[in-house]
Amino acid sequence: MRTTNKNLAALALSAVLGFTGAVSAATELTMYYPVAVGGALTKIVDGMIEEFEVQNPDIDVTAIYAGNYNDARVKALAALQSGKPAQLSVMFSIDIHELRDLEAIDAFDDLVKTDAEREWLDGFYPALMENGKADGKTWGIPFQRSTIVMYYNKDAFRAAGLDPEKPPTTWEEFAAVGKKLVKKDANGNVEQWGAMIPSTGYPYWMFAALAKQNGEVLMNQAGNETYFDKPGVIAALEYWQDLGKKYAIMPEGVIEWGTLRQNFLEQKTAMMWHSTGNLTTVKNNASFDFGVAKLPGKKELGSPTGGGNFYIFKNSSPQEKAAALKLVQFMTSPKQAAHWSKATGYMGVSPAAYQTEILQDYVKTFPPAAVARDQLTYATAELATHEAGRVRKFLDDALQAALTGQMSAKKAMEDAQAQARRVLRRYQ
Repeated sequence: MRTTNKNLAALALSAVLGFTGAVSAATELTMYYPVAVGGALTKIVDGMIEEFEVQNPDIDVTAIYAGNYNDARVKALAALQSGKPAQLSVMFSIDIHELRDLEAIDAFDDLVKTDAEREWLDGFYPALMENGKADGKTWGIPFQRSTIVMYYNKDAFRAAGLDPEKPPTTWEEFAAVGKKLVKKDANGNVEQWGAMIPSTGYPYWMFAALAKQNGEVLMNQAGNETYFDKPGVIAALEYWQDLGKKYAIMPEGVIEWGTLRQNFLEQKTAMMWHSTGNLTTVKNNASFDFGVAKLPGKKELGSPTGGGNFYIFKNSSPQEKAAALKLVQFMTSPKQAAHWSKATGYMGVSPAAYQTEILQDYVKTFPPAAVARDQLTYATAELATHEAGRVRKFLDDALQAALTGQMSAKKAMEDAQAQARRVLRRYQ
């Protein structure tokens, strides 16, 4: 529909100006986009694309919404194989090594031409760029980015005699506060848990936060080594186990990613760890006073970054790559990044985004909007390796085995490390 409307507009303009030649064909872009979390993201993205097309009538953009990040990657790569590829996509920031191994993407350093474009490329938060750089070049541009934050029910804090303006900042406080927030009925059944950390969907992501808080990272920058069996990493998993088994502030076993936000909104848990991408949805739907805080720490504070980057595919014409670069620049410009952050809860990806009037005013009236940004000071890269899907599954399976009591934390992590080492050996 956008193409038809724009061509009609171009024809009308041609008639007004007295042109008799044919209207030149627009550059057509196809972009795959994941809609895994958050609110009505498709409407927001569509609105941004429509504004871009108004400013760039010679470019037509078709967004194909592909479910979660894995769906977006599968569909984009299938299109590459089919001979009818997309020109760009938002995919997991941690897909960088796989996409490079497939020689599917171009480095942005090789696409930018002007000083202004190079300044734009250097303008993003360094913590968000850790998952976008490899071998000295930038392969992914941050857009739908997040950290894990702690949402907490201030009314539940008040009811438990806790200060609603002082969320826990250490592991010890988190367990102690969580105990006070557990509510049981007359028969001893839990009506409200103290806290929940999801262990499906993206358990490796949550675990990276716990590891960082205990002073550890899960892999190297090159993506060819993992550190799952380090003592500090194992201790982080033991603490996660203890939150259910020893401290009893959350259910033992598996906690579902997909239903956790609703559990929080229905006050079945007083605290939850989740993506900042849920911020606007929680804000719009919570029937109680809530707060957002950095995650608590042990040796230090910490969260991995997360979410999606823009990638431009190699199998595109120079004209298509130039148009795709222009679209990525538009979508990540300070004004658009600020609009995106306010509308979704994802963070503005550059310091310049937070200097816009949109986000300055929003942060003043709604301080939780700045928590994810402020947490970048303590952030680490999300788990990204070669053959990332296999390596993540090794870790996810080990985490669930430990959390469900099938295996000790030490055995689970040693097994996951041995499996990852076998896969990554060829890349070392």
